[in-house]
This record gives sequence, structure tokens and C-alpha cells, in this order.
Amino acid sequence: MQKNSKPINLSIILIAGTSVLLLALQVWGLFPNMTTPIERMEYAMRDSFVRLRGVEEVSGEIVIVAIDDASFQWTGLRWPWPRSYHAEIVEQINKGGGKVVGVDLYLTEPDATQPENDAFLARSLSESLAAVTVLQISKTDGQGFASESISLPMDAYKDTFEGIGSTEVKRDEDAIVRNVYAYNTFQGDLYSHWAFEIARLYIGAEPVDFSNSPVMFNGQEIPLQGTLLPIYYAGPAGTYPTYSASDVHDGITLEQNPDAFRGKIVLIGATSIALQDIYPTPFSATQATPGVEIVANTIDTILNGKFMNYAPPWLALLIILFAAGIAYAITQIKRPSLIVTLLGISLLAYLATAFILFSNQRYVLPTIAPMLMLFLGVILPTLEQAVTQEQEKRRVRGLFSRFISPEMVNQIMQTQDLNTLNKRAELTIIFTDIRGFTTLSEKLTPEGVVALLNPYLEAMSQVIHKHGGTVDKYEGDAIVAFFGEPVPFKDHAIRALDASLDMRKALTELKEKWAKEGRPSQIEMGVGVNTGEVFVGMLGSEQRINYTVIGDNANLAARLQDLTKAYAWPILISESTYQAVKDEFETELADSVTVKGKTKPVNVYKVIGRKGAPTSEKIQAWTSDQVKPTHES
Repeated sequence: MQKNSKPINLSIILIAGTSVLLLALQVWGLFPNMTTPIERMEYAMRDSFVRLRGVEEVSGEIVIVAIDDASFQWTGLRWPWPRSYHAEIVEQINKGGGKVVGVDLYLTEPDATQPENDAFLARSLSESLAAVTVLQISKTDGQGFASESISLPMDAYKDTFEGIGSTEVKRDEDAIVRNVYAYNTFQGDLYSHWAFEIARLYIGAEPVDFSNSPVMFNGQEIPLQGTLLPIYYAGPAGTYPTYSASDVHDGITLEQNPDAFRGKIVLIGATSIALQDIYPTPFSATQATPGVEIVANTIDTILNGKFMNYAPPWLALLIILFAAGIAYAITQIKRPSLIVTLLGISLLAYLATAFILFSNQRYVLPTIAPMLMLFLGVILPTLEQAVTQEQEKRRVRGLFSRFISPEMVNQIMQTQDLNTLNKRAELTIIFTDIRGFTTLSEKLTPEGVVALLNPYLEAMSQVIHKHGGTVDKYEGDAIVAFFGEPVPFKDHAIRALDASLDMRKALTELKEKWAKEGRPSQIEMGVGVNTGEVFVGMLGSEQRINYTVIGDNANLAARLQDLTKAYAWPILISESTYQAVKDEFETELADSVTVKGKTKPVNVYKVIGRKGAPTSEKIQAWTSDQVKPTHES
């Protein structure tokens, strides 16, 4: 695991750096007209919080007189309506005790039907306790030039309104309105959004001075985002009390509810889709909200101090770096299931914290960048580590599979502490050697020797692995192997003899192949087999290590192999092996001899074959040419 710590740190640093860079570019305004992918995802997450929070109960201070489809159907009037009709609506609002009348109509041109109708509307508005209307500022940037214009109410309304303001909303790249422009400028003059004008007239506050910092309203700081005021939406379209304009005009509204307008802000504006003053909001991108109701939400935000506060850039950066630290800590855990669990808990905990702060305190934390940092900071290093480990396992598996059994490879890959492989155990050891190889190699080039020896060792190793054995080592043309570890088999002695018989068959097939190819094939193989307790385990240095057996019983197998030349018999076994296989194999006592390294004689048995096997499969003694001494063991 140590070797993977560096890639993990590098991944987290790269991810954190990317997240911080994107946030910094946004904060420092290097690309003011570009919405970054992270910012777009932040919008979507914030909209989800709004919908999850749900609809809030409004105070009832604001009502809407809607120029809706029902009014068009009832009156049969075409747009624009006569200003006299609007005047009669205002008269009904005044009669009902409306405190501030907001007229969301551009009064820049005379009435299309009868110019004197403007005088009627101006008189009705003058009789209101307070009236506010809108202006329009247009700015055009061309090739090498810029122009701006302003559309104000005509002179007939010059002394009618106590307040006038801009109406501009901010549509983000996804077309959703989340902010309004708190103010706009024309030739150096500053005009606040008309929602501020309505709010100040309603409570009798001083006009907002946007040239000061911080911007204050009625003794409370307004946390603007540049020139934008984030809207705290109370709900989707229809959240605020709404009355059809035709019902108000005909007196039906006041008949049904005499207090419908009393002491309230009354906004007159279009809600009909045909008039195209509708916008998608965080509550719904499909069921758009009329512009007049967006104004109602904005006024409510200002009046009741429902301002949204955004985490400052330094805090956002700190949260991202903290997420990187959490991700690094999680990646140090060894258990994948615990990594996934902690990652899920961390993501949900942060998401829940962000939502609670948003819904209860209207405090907006960055969500996407920290969560992306946390998620990728765990997933990418974990995947990288998994890929690296898998590549390492394949490399080790490919390397070790050339020397040891597949079972041994699997056990090594699964073993955390290789010292647990070191033990004393009863095994069966075989030692094989080629008869006649030295003489043969003297007649061949080095390349020719390799061309014969490699296929031989490959074929013999495959037979050993087939029977569950482990190749200990190659010593020239000699092979040392053992059975019973690392995968324990109770019948390890029987497996060793089965392997010895099959190795002879494999050698016969090789010799036949070499003879057909015209290559030298006059070789034989001697096998010595012994069963007993030895030390088995990993031996070597940090640079090179080997899984091997050590002990007197391992040496005895080598001595038995040497005796195959003296007794002219291909396979010899010890007394201990004989006792383990006598029920399965046909044997014959060859002699009782004292071998090198032993003080007492040992019984040596010839292996003839499996009991019940046909005569053709029985082992025959070597001829004198086959056992001619050619190799010093």
C-alpha cells in the first residue's frame, strides 16, 4: 500500500486544484459572461433545495390583480386595454383601501383608443395613497459603439407616481430567473428596481442608496451579488392571492371580500401567457411564473428581510480543501465496503448541512464543488489504486506462475503477511534428473541445449502443477518439486507418484517429437521420491526470495535420485513414501542402503506402476546405455 500513496496524493491535489481554479475564475470574474459547469450544477442543486423546502406561507401583505385569460374572455377587449379600464380598476383598489398600487405597465405612449383616457388613469392613481410604475432602460453594444436609451412615463403621469423603477430580471443560461437587477443606470443616474420603491413606500423608509457599501434598507444590510438581488421564492405561480382584473373592475372582488386590498400592496400586471410576461423559476421550469408574481416575491424578500447570504469565496475555498482532506483520510482505509460507506455518509452529511442552512437560515453553501471534490477524491484514487494493484497482481501472477502452481500464486496474492507461509510440514519431495544430458549437451550448441531443455522443463512443470505440486527450483536439467503445500493434500505422496509416472509419459512424447524432427532424443529421466517433515516457506533477501523446502528429508529425495543410476530403475522411493502409497502402487524392495548424510540404512523401493495397470504401462529397468554415468549430482 505504501507505493500507492503518492498517486493518491497527486490525484487529490489535481482535483482540488481544478475545483479551486474553477471557483477562483468565477469569483474573480475573469470570465464574467461565462457560466461554468460547476456553477450550472450549483444552480440545479439550489433549485432542488427550493423545491425540497416547499411552499412557504406568505404574509398577505401583497396581492395581485391579474390581467389574465379569464378577463380577456369576459370583457372581449383586445390588448392593449383602454387606459380608462385600468383607471376603473385602480378606483376599485382605492375604494378597497389599497396602500400601495404597483402598475406593471409601460405608460410611455398615449392611449391607443382615446388620448383622454390617460388623464382618467392619472387621476385615479393620484388618488391612491401611493403609486409606483416602471421604466425601461435599453443598452446596445455594437461594433465599436455603445448606446443607451430610457423609456419614462409620458408627461400626463409626471406628478402621478411616488416611485418609479426598473423592471429588469436576470435570466441565467438555463433561462430560469433567480435574481433581479437591484438597480440600473442611465447616463450616470441610478434607478433602483421598482420592488425597492414599492417596499420603501409601504413601510415609509428612505430610498435605498446603492452607492454606499454595504447597501442598507430600513436599517438592514442587503447582501447583493454584484448588482443582483437573489429572490427568495415563497412558492410557484399562484402562491400570492390573485384576483382577476375583470372581477376587480366589476366590483365582484370587493363584494366577496371587502378587505381584499385593505392596507396592502396591490400589483397590477399580466398573467396571461398571450402577453408573454412569464418566466421559469426554481420551483418550475415548465409551469412558468408571471413577471408580476416574481415582483411580488422580490418585494416579500425585501420587506421581510428574506435575503439569501452566500458563503464568501474564502470559505468556499476552505470547504473544498477540507473536502480534499476528508477524501484523503477515507482513501487510507483498507476495506472497500467501509470506504463506500464513509463516502456516502460524508456526502449525505454535507448535503443535509447545506440544506438545513439554506432552509432555516437562508445561507447558501457551495455544494457541487465540495461534493465533487469529496466524491472524485475518493473514487479516482481508489480506482487508480485498484487498477494499479490489478496490474501488479497480473505481473506477479505471470511471473510466479512460471515457477509455482496456480494454487500457490493465488495464496500468495491473498496473503498479507508472507511470514505465515513459513512452517514445518510433512510433504512429499521429488527430485528428477536427466540421464545422458551431459553427453548430449556436449554435442550441441548453447542454443541447441536451450531448445531442448526449455520444452522439457515446461512439460515437466505442467505435469507437476496438474497434480497439485509446486516446483521448488530448476538446477540445470534437474527439477525439485514438492506436494502438500501451500495447498495441503492428505494424499500428497500418491499425487507425487502419479506425477512421476505422468512425467515419464510426457518425456516419451517429447522424445517421439524430437525424433520426428531429426533432433537428438536419447535421454532418460531418474526420479527420487521421499516423504517426511521439512521446513517450507519463503527464504531469501529483500532483493530475491524463493518458496522452497529445507531439511534432511529433502536431501534424501536427491540421494534416491542418484541411486536410480546404480539400480537402473527410473523411479525410486523411500520407506516413508512406500508406507503412504503401498495400497495404490505396485512396488518392489530394491535394497537397504546407507546414503550420504545418513548413519542408518534406509529401505529403497522400485515403483513398478499403479496396481491393476496394464503391462504396457509398467516401468521397465534401464539398459546399460541408459544409465551410463553422465551427471554429477
